[in-house]
Amino acid sequence: MAKHHPDLIMCRKQPGIAIGRLCENKCDGKVGVGISDAYYCEECTQQEKDRDGCPKIVNLGSAKTDLFYERKKYGFKER
Repeated sequence: MAKHHPDLIMCRKQPGIAIGRLCENKCDGKVGVGISDAYYCEECTQQEKDRDGCPKIVNLGSAKTDLFYERKKYGFKER
C-alpha cells in the first residue's frame, strides 16, 4: 500500500503504560470499535507485528493540501 499511496502512513505510536491499548481509542480493525485492548490475529503475533505500534492509517495528503491553501490564502511565500 505504501508504494501506491505515499501520503498514507501507519501511526506506529507505542501503547504506553496500558499494555495492549491503541492510541486515540482506535482499534486495529479485527475487533469492534472503542477503547478495547488491541487484539491481533495469530499470524500477526507470530510475525511480531503486534510490537510495531498502532496500526491506524494516517493520511498526510489532506494536511499538506490544507497547509498549501492556507499559506496561499494569507500570502505566505514558499520556503
